[in-house]
Amino acid sequence: MVVVFAAALYAVTVYGGRSALLSLEVEGRTAASLKVALLRAVLERPRALPFLLSEDRDVQEALQPGAESKQAALNAKLERIIAGTNASVIYVVAKNGITVSASNWREPTSFVGNDYAFRKYFSGAIARGTAEDFAMGTVSKRPGLYISHRIGPPEAPLGVVVAKMEFDQLEQDWRETARPSFIFDENNVVLITTIPSWRFMTTVPLKAANLIGIRDSLQFGDAPLLPLPFHLVEDLAPDASIVRAVVPGAGEALYLRIRLPVAPMKWNFEYLQPMEAPVAAARREAQLAATLVLAAVFLVAALWMRRRQVALMTIAVEQRAREDLELRVAERTQDLSLTRDRLQAEIADHHATEARLQGVQQDLVQANRLAILGQVAAGVAHEINQPVATIRAYADNSKVFLQRQQMQPAMDNLDLIARLTERIGAITEDLKALARRGRSAPEPVDLSEAIEGAILLLRSRFTGRLDGLTVRPMPNGSTVMANRLRLEQVFINLLQNAFEAVEGSGTGQVSVSAEIRDQEVAVAVADNGPGIAPEILKSMFAPFNSSKEKGLGLGLVISKDIVADYGGRITVETGPEGSCFTVYLKRASE
Repeated sequence: MVVVFAAALYAVTVYGGRSALLSLEVEGRTAASLKVALLRAVLERPRALPFLLSEDRDVQEALQPGAESKQAALNAKLERIIAGTNASVIYVVAKNGITVSASNWREPTSFVGNDYAFRKYFSGAIARGTAEDFAMGTVSKRPGLYISHRIGPPEAPLGVVVAKMEFDQLEQDWRETARPSFIFDENNVVLITTIPSWRFMTTVPLKAANLIGIRDSLQFGDAPLLPLPFHLVEDLAPDASIVRAVVPGAGEALYLRIRLPVAPMKWNFEYLQPMEAPVAAARREAQLAATLVLAAVFLVAALWMRRRQVALMTIAVEQRAREDLELRVAERTQDLSLTRDRLQAEIADHHATEARLQGVQQDLVQANRLAILGQVAAGVAHEINQPVATIRAYADNSKVFLQRQQMQPAMDNLDLIARLTERIGAITEDLKALARRGRSAPEPVDLSEAIEGAILLLRSRFTGRLDGLTVRPMPNGSTVMANRLRLEQVFINLLQNAFEAVEGSGTGQVSVSAEIRDQEVAVAVADNGPGIAPEILKSMFAPFNSSKEKGLGLGLVISKDIVADYGGRITVETGPEGSCFTVYLKRASE
């Protein structure tokens, strides 16, 4: 019994520790993934800021010779912009490395006039167009991530615009979990951490050559760059290990270390999970359970041995023991029979529940199919409304021409009616393909022809209001990859919405213009109506969302899906002076 007890305690102790370690590893990976996701979300927002400012005309003019007044105005502009971003400082550096404007120009630690030519984010942006570098501020003495973008063309750069991002709030959010966490870069230097004293320490001792290069660049100021107080105990996986670490305020203890990469940065995130207390608790529980089980087994064995000895003493006691044993067997058999009956009843209940679940699932599938069918039917009714209205107008005109014995105009109208009926059939097939999440094969489409076709279909409904429509000439090369009929549907929906927005206004104007941007063509449909209400704007592209009494709320949904099928997108800008919908489409190759 002693040997069995010792072996069992050892086995359950090892098993309990390993089970607790696996649970901690799963918990640690989940927590680490959430923290990395939070970091990525924080990094995404300010990344576009330097790129947008590099295209700003005020920024470019401030870097021209003799533009001191422009630089002063740019200081105020950057000061206004910084309030709505996650950045701590935004500043513009001339091509010689001297800062000409900064959002902190009023503060004692203003960056204006400082030379940053030695910084990697400056030289990297000049050479490659964009750069990112985490460093200690030479003026503010505060660490942060510097995101930079070149201003001007590569062959004649004007300077660099830089946005500095600090992570005080992120570190505070991480610190609430009371788990040591930190980010380190490709040089193994800790950048962001929940423990301030660990900042600019290293996960491994740095080589002399790397240490000299880092100190010469002043990236981390005069930080000693000493190794973290960690000692590796055991590797569990490539990204998990057990370390013995000294944490300020907690002393030396064992931790489960989880490491995750932070894409697309060349950073890694480490999360330390205290393991001594959970592992010890799991081992104690396993030992207690094993002790109780073994105690029960040993007690039964001792009783059986004692009873055996008593049974051998006298025949009477032996007979009594046999009868008692038979009684116990019968009771046990009865218990097993009852247990079997209960199990069979539970199995039957389980099968019945599973059958009901399958029925509910089939009902949900059928309901989903009916909902899709309803959306497709509503889309067909919405999209063929304009061709039918145009057919009606041409039919009425044909009656007048026939009454006047003008056969040729009547024949022309009949030809147009035939073409429009073919268009209705194409729209119906296209919308059925849309309901199946299909798409028509893209082909080169002339934007001018697509816009003219849309205006032709709208001419009958908005007769008398087309005088307020201005269609600017399409630029050369404005051929896009799409399907002409589907593209006409998009412009019909956008133009119809624009005309309805200016309805009742004596000065209503609708304009259509196009602009080539790299490999895209941007087509803008603008009006000077009252704009779009905020509650409508929030769910602008949601199905069945309409501000019109008889509207189905499908026009913009269908338009967005059509444009997305061909790799494009739709954006909207609105305000009291009107709204502008911009359709971005891929250019057709020459």
